[in-house]
Amino acid sequence: MSPADLSKYPRDLAGYGRDPPDPRWPGGARIAVQFVVNYEEGGERNILHGDATSEAFLSDVLGAKPWPGARHMNVESMYEYGSRAGFWRLWRLFTQAQVPVTVFGVATALARSPDAVAAMREARWEIASHGLKWIDYKDVPEQEERTHLAEAIRIHTEATGERPLGWYTGRNSVNTLRALLEDGGFLYSSDSYADDLPYWVNGPKGPHLIIPYTLDANDMRFINAQGFGTGDDFFTYLKDAFDLLHAEGERAPKMMSVGLHCRLVGRPGRAAGLTRFLNYIAARERVWLATRLDIARHWHREHRALAAAAPAIG
Repeated sequence: MSPADLSKYPRDLAGYGRDPPDPRWPGGARIAVQFVVNYEEGGERNILHGDATSEAFLSDVLGAKPWPGARHMNVESMYEYGSRAGFWRLWRLFTQAQVPVTVFGVATALARSPDAVAAMREARWEIASHGLKWIDYKDVPEQEERTHLAEAIRIHTEATGERPLGWYTGRNSVNTLRALLEDGGFLYSSDSYADDLPYWVNGPKGPHLIIPYTLDANDMRFINAQGFGTGDDFFTYLKDAFDLLHAEGERAPKMMSVGLHCRLVGRPGRAAGLTRFLNYIAARERVWLATRLDIARHWHREHRALAAAAPAIG
């Protein structure tokens, strides 16, 4: 590719390069650790929800396929475990440990679970938006995705009492970020896995913050062929990631995200590994436990100037 071609390449492969910024985390922390609880139960694909097929993603029914025009009762019951039991196990675990949490809440799932929403609010968890429905948007027409975005905000606001300030689609499309930038009402979004620190992009309504998420320090690997087999596997991976980032943080502080699902790590044998990790980091120094909104507000306050060099998203 010629230099002219490279200047038009619509990806940023350089990032912060060899000299990442000092995040200046509160208290001189070496690492900011952030836990996400994905709340999708009741928002997954289901013909009861007007979808064409049953759900087939992120359940313990290995090899599940979408069933056109039919309900998959086993998959449904595993999602129900997440809302009936797994959520409450995670809620007790995090509230007893006094660890802040960000919820990625599917709007239709939140609307169907008022008791869980009340518990999230009681615990002062951040409730970010995880879209209208837990579906794949790669083939959804752009205008339909925009309509879903607006409806997600509306339902989320009704269900929680507040407009979401963070967003994560998960199964996003090439149009997702542009729609978020044009909405202009979010302090951050997280449909990226591209860095160990937040970073800016520029849109039609000004700078927008990306707080990258994780699919490796994530309990979804319990159901992947190459993944975690036991709670100890999960604990060991989280511990190794934390230890390396904490050590690097002596020179260049970093951020660590941990992704959780009520129906996955909410199971007892998996939750045991998460409990070990919470106990482990509780004994370490110079660790900032934060919600993603805490991190966003900190970055807006401390690093707004970095947005001047950020790429424009049209």
